[in-house]
Amino acid sequence: MISRGGRPDLAGESLREVRAPTLLIVGGSDEMVLKLNRQDRRRSLPECEVAVVPAATHLFQEPGTLEQVVVLARDWFIDHLAHPGQ
Repeated sequence: MISRGGRPDLAGESLREVRAPTLLIVGGSDEMVLKLNRQDRRRSLPECEVAVVPAATHLFQEPGTLEQVVVLARDWFIDHLAHPGQ
């Protein structure tokens, strides 16, 4: 599962049911959401990573930030979905 600038904390107790590897992508300038995502990673999600896109705000409107999100997501999918030997 990948979340870009999302608020997993709003899922409440249901977040504890997530078993899929999870990547939370957050803008470095989105301090509140970054703090909440880091708390969720420690509290609820079993295999979770928080990736920070420097200088990005909540909507990733800054030049080049969405491209960074794409690279992070691509690499996450390759690492977690690719079959060995392919």
